[in-house]
Amino acid sequence: MTQAEFEARIVGMQDTLYRVSATLLPQMCDREDAIQECVYRALIKRERLRNDAAMRAWVVRILINECYQVMRRRKREFPVETLPEGEVEAGADLEVRQTLMALPPALRLPVELHYIEGYKIEEIARMLRVPSGTVKSRLSRARKAMRETWDERGLVRT
Repeated sequence: MTQAEFEARIVGMQDTLYRVSATLLPQMCDREDAIQECVYRALIKRERLRNDAAMRAWVVRILINECYQVMRRRKREFPVETLPEGEVEAGADLEVRQTLMALPPALRLPVELHYIEGYKIEEIARMLRVPSGTVKSRLSRARKAMRETWDERGLVRT
């Protein structure tokens, strides 16, 4: 794959990269930093990509690592103000997005990757470096937690 083709595919992934970073990072500036570093690292290390078909998963894995790096840096900082709630995308169901953002990141990320981005469980397991059974149980626990939240609020989801 040429550099131009690689860059075109990265640009085509920008919505996915934004959504995945929004799942882990509440602040827009952190998301932008993680995405920028992800793209930079992917361009530098593109020769390491063995299978062009696996590029999306490879880039998402780089992004997840960058998001975790930003989270580690943030942990060492003492914020003066409280962090804002996660932003809601235009056209998104507000209750669903709020409930999703209330989940811990370990449950939120598999939900985002599976239901919103459309990755298969095996792909998510490779990206997160956990067994596929762990991904399945996290999806199950996330669905259960979301269901309980909706029941408490009196919302009916079918």
